[in-house]
Amino acid sequence: MAPTRTRPADNDYRFDVLRTRHVLDDLRYRPTDPGPGDLVPPFDLPTLDGGRFRHDDLGPRPVLLVVGSQTCPVTRSAAPRLDALHATYGDRVRFVLVQTREAHPGEHLPQPRTDEEKTAHAVAMRDDLRVTYEVAVDDVDGTLHRALGPKPNSAYVLRPDGTIVARVHWANDTAGVRAALDDALDGRPPRHRRGRMLLPLMTAVGHLPDVVHRAGPRAERDVWRAAAPLALLARATRLLGALATDRRGPVVAAGLAVVVAATVVAVVIGAAG
Repeated sequence: MAPTRTRPADNDYRFDVLRTRHVLDDLRYRPTDPGPGDLVPPFDLPTLDGGRFRHDDLGPRPVLLVVGSQTCPVTRSAAPRLDALHATYGDRVRFVLVQTREAHPGEHLPQPRTDEEKTAHAVAMRDDLRVTYEVAVDDVDGTLHRALGPKPNSAYVLRPDGTIVARVHWANDTAGVRAALDDALDGRPPRHRRGRMLLPLMTAVGHLPDVVHRAGPRAERDVWRAAAPLALLARATRLLGALATDRRGPVVAAGLAVVVAATVVAVVIGAAG
């Protein structure tokens, strides 16, 4: 059977080169993107265990739907956190990680071009991140991912009827995910939460050097061209190898803030003198 290929119109979704616009798009939702109180967009996806993950057959429990990829530093940061949440909530909540496009494609981990390649990437992600719950595979066009508003590692808590209870921008925001799960289990109405942005991103920055190394040299070059400040922070985290990976980004960011503040104070004092 010939590989299943996609329409040329979807090529921008399946980018080979990370651009600044992709980074900026990751930071904000569009007004039209589904959120709390909306129904999740229709989908019918295969899971790696041979089952199906469908919007109209979610099962009797709430669902935590997380999107991600092996080349996403936030996904890598979120993996052990989600595993810990699964240990606590797994008997009451269905956990599903959906393989989407690669966030930082490179020579070693290129963007999937066929459904078969995307499934292979999902298997590699599951095994590499040691995911113990369901892994589903979005189609190669990213139909579900694009309908949600394609963020690299967002999380959605769904009622069994498909209503979105909460949307968490970054799945490594453990407090946000936990609060959303509690809302669903306690039957609270859907509500928009002001999710944390800076700390989850800085937490993931420490994982970026390893991610681009795995993806290939082109991935690192693309980060420098598309988001040089992020690449610089990631490079600086390499100096903190003694720290846990999740702590390196926040420490570097805090140190940079101190340097900037001290520079501003020195300039002000100098001008006053």
